Amino acid sequence: MPISRRDFLKSAIATAIAANGLTLFPANFAFADDTLLIPSASHWGAFYGVVKDGKLVGIQPRKEIDPLPTEMLLEGLLSRTYNKTRIQYPMVRKSYLENLGGDTKPELRGKEPFVRVSWDTALQLTASAILHTIENKGNQGIFDSSYDGWSNTGLLRPPVVQGRFFNLIGGCSTTIGDYSAGASTVILPHIVGDMEVYSPQTAWPVIEKNTEVFVLVGSDPWKTNRVEFRVADHQMQSHWLKWKEKGIKFISINPKRTTTDRNLDSEWVSIIPGTDTALFNAMAFHLQDQKLADLEYLKKYTVGYEQYLDYLLGKQDGVAKTPEWAAKITGIPADEIKKLAVLFKSKKTQIAAGWAVQRADHGEMIHWAIINFAAMAGKIGKPGEGFGFSWHYGNGGMPQSGASLPVTLGQGFNPVSAGCPVVLQSEMLRNPGKSFTYNGQTLKFPDISMVYNSGNNLFSHQQNLNALIKAMNDKVETYVCQDTWWCASARFADIVLPATSALERVDITSGGTYSNNKVYAMQQVIEPYGESLDDYEIFRRLAKIFHVEEKYTTGKDMMTLLKTAYESSTAAKVKPFDEFWKDGVTVMPTPEKADYWQRHGAFYDDPEKHPLHTPSGKIELYSESIAKMKLDDCPPVPTYLPPFEFLGNAKEGQLHILSPHPWMRLHSQMANSDTNSYECVDGRQYLLINDQDAHAQGIANGDLVELHNERGALLCGAKLSNEVRRGVACLHEGAWLQLDKLGRCNSGQINIITSDQSCGGLSQGTSANTCLAYYKKCTDPCSPNKAYEPPMIEQPTGPNDGSILPMVDLNIDGRIALLHKANSGKKAPKISRGQEIFYATCTMCHAAPNPSAHTRAQWAGITESMFPRAGLNAADRKLVLEFLDKHAAKA
Repeated sequence: MPISRRDFLKSAIATAIAANGLTLFPANFAFADDTLLIPSASHWGAFYGVVKDGKLVGIQPRKEIDPLPTEMLLEGLLSRTYNKTRIQYPMVRKSYLENLGGDTKPELRGKEPFVRVSWDTALQLTASAILHTIENKGNQGIFDSSYDGWSNTGLLRPPVVQGRFFNLIGGCSTTIGDYSAGASTVILPHIVGDMEVYSPQTAWPVIEKNTEVFVLVGSDPWKTNRVEFRVADHQMQSHWLKWKEKGIKFISINPKRTTTDRNLDSEWVSIIPGTDTALFNAMAFHLQDQKLADLEYLKKYTVGYEQYLDYLLGKQDGVAKTPEWAAKITGIPADEIKKLAVLFKSKKTQIAAGWAVQRADHGEMIHWAIINFAAMAGKIGKPGEGFGFSWHYGNGGMPQSGASLPVTLGQGFNPVSAGCPVVLQSEMLRNPGKSFTYNGQTLKFPDISMVYNSGNNLFSHQQNLNALIKAMNDKVETYVCQDTWWCASARFADIVLPATSALERVDITSGGTYSNNKVYAMQQVIEPYGESLDDYEIFRRLAKIFHVEEKYTTGKDMMTLLKTAYESSTAAKVKPFDEFWKDGVTVMPTPEKADYWQRHGAFYDDPEKHPLHTPSGKIELYSESIAKMKLDDCPPVPTYLPPFEFLGNAKEGQLHILSPHPWMRLHSQMANSDTNSYECVDGRQYLLINDQDAHAQGIANGDLVELHNERGALLCGAKLSNEVRRGVACLHEGAWLQLDKLGRCNSGQINIITSDQSCGGLSQGTSANTCLAYYKKCTDPCSPNKAYEPPMIEQPTGPNDGSILPMVDLNIDGRIALLHKANSGKKAPKISRGQEIFYATCTMCHAAPNPSAHTRAQWAGITESMFPRAGLNAADRKLVLEFLDKHAAKA
């Protein structure tokens, strides 16, 4: 459980917590003159690294920035810095090294020892594999699986510098979409003209003044706001507690009671997972049935009400979507559904839905159903009312500064257009060239033979890991992993390149996902561990091998790049760079008017002057553009479609297993820290299970449990509770993978049993929360959990660090010369200034999406929040929009 700041200062932590010989210093601790406080920042918050005699001796939180530093920052950062799972040196899998050009025995990935090699050898082998792939498959044969690079929070995070390198040598195939909110990012631009899940929320003061009922749907902001893609500063909790004190009523629709519910005394409405769409459709039906629908609002602000009403009344399928119909599906009594509908209509209601609900089969439907209900109730755009889909992330609701943020090297233009939705990576490897649909387009999988992964734990994120392992072993000739720790993604690699932790590099970052009001210095606190290099430097060395170093660096050193980025942002107007670098933070002012900002408020005030970026300019309760796609699994109104697995079709002995975010990790980060003990029972991820379900199988608190289905099996520890619905259990995602001799994950990694079937043909988003599994008490563990142990390392036994072929026989320089010669005859594509700006500045998280992924109107909506973060002035914004307009999908 979280600890308050007061308890923190009063506890033994205040007098110093020892973690691997390091100390946690309270915020008010006075240091001697021989001690340095070096400012930095992380996903868990801003802090000082405490250094004495050149060595890290502890961590101190920054009380002026972060009122509630979490244990992950305070203890976790310390305990993982010099953890035994650190990768100290470049490594190559033994059979890969000993059989270059032959049978490298990919089936031994994750099982056999590694051999330490020099950096020159590791990079030469990597370069040779890249060249081999290009020579045989073209650049599309290289797959960048790095996704978004959560490994650190800096501007030069791994996927940025990796994408930049590959794009300079002809590009590579990349991921499409994301795991977090993949369904909604695709469908919502059709419905309300914006992705919404990554958009600012109504300002906190507006909620406090106006809202009467706040509805949490599959959302736990107290937990998920503990971490951030950039830097968390934990400002939300105090505001939400004020709302509670003011008398705002909180209602939580969720299969389990959450930490947020306990802190806010939420009324818990227990729902069967995967059935929220049925609930909101039934509430919409009840509004219509009781003549409570706001017909004037619907006429003025929406289109498609007649078609949606036909669905609610069952004119096509003969089934009216009544509360009685939904009660059988959701497990919520019909009278309670009616009561909720009337309450939400009669009170000033804000609906805050999390992303978890759309990470399920037919995930495109749920947020749409919420929007349709809110529109029928006449709520959207009114002060303190409506819907919001990112309250649970990045201090959603924090007033927006409007500042521009630092931007440095982008990924640039990728000449390879091929890609793969993140969920379908195993399918891509099994079926190269196969067609798939995505947002109205028909695309084809690339033919992959090399995977390069940096800053991302692929073997944690991906669903159905057994399928991924088999597909990788069958199809991928070389898998390179660039990481800091021996997580599963490194353990299953052929070539492992050690990257520094964030404490061992310099960078800058920003804070306040939606407020954008802080810029942080990430000074180097300690020397690199072992022979690790920062990601920028690793790709610089590869760029040098491929003769593109000057283009990669633009001729600037790291500090020049960072200073230039800072000085192009609003922060430079507040504080000069040298002062900022010393202080470690620049806080940018937030205008007073930001306190009065209402999501969709301008549209509500004047829908003609401020139309939504949809084909109609209004909220689309029925989408003609989706209807034209003719997708069997994505109807043109928010339709309840039974999931492929849920309690409605479960067999005896099965539970619905949900995979929420962990309390003490950021996905798989911190799994190797001391704080992960909170997540574990007997060293394995705990399973939160209803006490009655546990007793039915003879399972007691603390017992070892086996979960299994046709996709795989895992071991976890039982934690019994009456705060989870009967038939449902929760296993936090992010445990590191370790397979025992029976093929079970010995650590409790949920994605051994989740499905890699996408949620639907529109978005191809994940269906991770659609998962049934049998459960039983485990009496045959093969060993303790070994996921957090380093692999076996062998000494080299042959020439050139163990390889059979001398490095000179790889002929790297000669092959690169041939590659450049072949490319020299090709006419370089003409790139407009707008295109150049887009690929230089709008690629700081994921690879830039293809402009044809969205319509002109949708791009106009999406870029409203993207442009300020990219630091673009009005002229540059105009050029980018001209480029996007020219290449966007047809409406």
